[in-house]
Amino acid sequence: MNKKFALGILVLIVLVVAGFGITKIFNSSSVTGNAIKEDTSNAPVKEFVMTSFYDNTGIWFSLKEINVNKGDIVRIKVTNIKGTHDLTLDEYGIKKMTPLNEEVVIEFTADKVGEFIYYCSVPGHRQKGQWGTLKVIG
Repeated sequence: MNKKFALGILVLIVLVVAGFGITKIFNSSSVTGNAIKEDTSNAPVKEFVMTSFYDNTGIWFSLKEINVNKGDIVRIKVTNIKGTHDLTLDEYGIKKMTPLNEEVVIEFTADKVGEFIYYCSVPGHRQKGQWGTLKVIG
């Protein structure tokens, strides 16, 4: 057998085997941009319901603390019952307006461990009490 032909067959076999390995990696993960993220299709969903409003003592979210585990899918349902508000969570890139009397669903995967402040970014609202803490336990 010709040495070049045998070498070509060997290279082809290596490429096919490597291709199967790469395919397996991509099938077990989801790819976003340049980063490979964990498959969260079996992650528990933790759902929270809150209102945003103001009264004569301040501006509020009805839920001041959210506790989840790393890897959980977090679903927050927010209904604005008085005023103009949003929900902002900087570390997760979330800034969502909450129109009056409409339930807004915010969903993300808790992939960072720590304590993070969620708040309303309307000027003055955070300072008057419209904030809470997301605690993600590793």
